[in-house]
Amino acid sequence: MDAHRLVPADAVPASRKLGRDDARTLAAKARTVIVAKGKKISEFKVKGVPGDEVVDAMLGPTGNLRAPTARAGSTLLVGFNEEAWRNALL
Repeated sequence: MDAHRLVPADAVPASRKLGRDDARTLAAKARTVIVAKGKKISEFKVKGVPGDEVVDAMLGPTGNLRAPTARAGSTLLVGFNEEAWRNALL
C-alpha cells in the first residue's frame, strides 16, 4: 500500500479480535466480498443480509475475521492475495 501511496481511512489493531457478528456487519456494507485463503479466491455477491456461507468464508480457524481486511468502495477484501488486492485497489 505504501508503494502506491494508499492510506487506510481506519485501522483496527490486531489485538482487537473481530468475530462472526463483526464479519456479518462488514459484509452487509459491501456489494462484493472477495475472500483469499492461500491461493484460493472466493467471490461473493451480497444483497441485503449476507448468508452464512459468506461469513464462514471470512472467518479463520479460530473464528476470528481473517487478516488483512480492507474495504475499497463497495468491495470487501478478506485475507491476502496480491493479485486480488491489486485489482481491487489500483
